[in-house]
Amino acid sequence: MNTQSQTIVVKLGTSVLTGGTLKLDRAHMVELVRQCVQLKKAGHQVIVVTSGAIAAGREHLNYPELPKTMANKQLLAAVGQSCLIQAWQSLFGIYGVDVGQMLLTRADLDDRERYLNARDMLTALLKNNIVPIVNENDAVATNEIKVGDNDNLSALVGILAGADKLLLLTDQSGLFTADPRKDPKAELIKEVHTIDETLRKIAGGSGTTLGTGGMATKLQAADVARRAGIEVIIAAGSAENVITDVVNSKPQGTKFLPVECALESRKRWILAGPPSKGSIVIDDGAVNAVQQKGSSLLSKGITEVSGHFIRGGVAKIVNTKGELIARGISRYSSDDLTKILGKHSQDIYAVLGYEYGPVAIHRDDLVLI
Repeated sequence: MNTQSQTIVVKLGTSVLTGGTLKLDRAHMVELVRQCVQLKKAGHQVIVVTSGAIAAGREHLNYPELPKTMANKQLLAAVGQSCLIQAWQSLFGIYGVDVGQMLLTRADLDDRERYLNARDMLTALLKNNIVPIVNENDAVATNEIKVGDNDNLSALVGILAGADKLLLLTDQSGLFTADPRKDPKAELIKEVHTIDETLRKIAGGSGTTLGTGGMATKLQAADVARRAGIEVIIAAGSAENVITDVVNSKPQGTKFLPVECALESRKRWILAGPPSKGSIVIDDGAVNAVQQKGSSLLSKGITEVSGHFIRGGVAKIVNTKGELIARGISRYSSDDLTKILGKHSQDIYAVLGYEYGPVAIHRDDLVLI
């Protein structure tokens, strides 16, 4: 086993935890815990991002027939979350390992201060040899504050922890050239260097009725994590020693290589934190300056602004074809940018009657996509 200490995020989907049944497969969960403990004994840090709260709630309440409302989903999550953390606590307890529960929502990551608080808590758990058990706080989360699936949540947790590897465990062996359930000629893609539209089309939609995430969400998560310098592996949760293999020279499934230049802390937050409230369309000259020259975005290069965001809000930056170029923190509100788009920097004060500097988005607040 690799002796160099690494931080590894292990995301466990509902289908992995239930084995495709309607209840938690505790026998398999014990095996997953054994592997996590083995990594810890070798000097690595392990974070578990777990699905399964709603499934655990249904099991505990003997599979009640409830209308499919948000309130009832939250009810099942509220009941199931306590069952789920108790299961993890008892299973890790077999090996004398303590666990700590972290329940997150998108709101915890949108706000810079709450983001840093969550990071500090995660760091404290790891420093004290406690395995963080992370899940989305479904009992209180609404659509407006949900991350939406634990694949993307695990990528954000990986960024919070400064993780080296993210292991997305599912009921599939990895990413294939086609859907292996429909095409017998489908081949496993063992290594991915670039995530493009072809790969996204291959990923398709949701792969199971039990969970909220399919291969498409795993690809989204992989794209976010690898931009923060994290290696991502999608593999079958049922495969033998799949967790311990990630630190050996024989990883299973599909490996996504990290982008060579890992982002610094502030840019990781821009990438992982708040969703964009609007879009800024820029011309070809501005695209070249931002992408090729590492320049800040100037109002002169902006051709259109859509959506609504305040000064300090995060906006998507797209080219004239609508293709995503970057994400960034705007120094001006969407209303202000609409007034100064196409204007030279020296004209901003004359148009607005005030200014917050000569650039719309500073290069230090830009993350290229």
